[in-house]
Amino acid sequence: MSVLLLVILHMLASLEQFMLSSGRGAGELCVQGLSMAVTGDETAATGDMPSYQLRTPTTNLPQGVVMAASPGALHSPQQLAEEATRKRELRLMKNREAAKECRRRKKEYIKCLESRVAVLEVQNQKLIEELETLKDICSSKAD
Repeated sequence: MSVLLLVILHMLASLEQFMLSSGRGAGELCVQGLSMAVTGDETAATGDMPSYQLRTPTTNLPQGVVMAASPGALHSPQQLAEEATRKRELRLMKNREAAKECRRRKKEYIKCLESRVAVLEVQNQKLIEELETLKDICSSKAD
């Protein structure tokens, strides 16, 4: 079997599973004037694949009506644009939150550095005073 045929069979089997799980039974999928009905059963003993048959719809749906096989399978250009806009807004919102958190961490880091500088300046001043004291002691002993 060709790879394309295997992919198509896999897609059809997935579609059948969806139809069965959605409570429609073997059901039909109407797509612009055509429908697909499952006409055979897959058996565990024989390992046979189900057979599929295309036929005209038996529903009262207008010719142009499309029923999607799964939610989000077929979208109009407007829905696609809205979804893209929603995703972009979500991405921008997450980016704003991440930038805000980054600025907060940076401010915290700067505060820590400033605190460390203050401590080191005090320590440096004490060491300078101690050095002056020791110099005075050494110079007084030398005299």
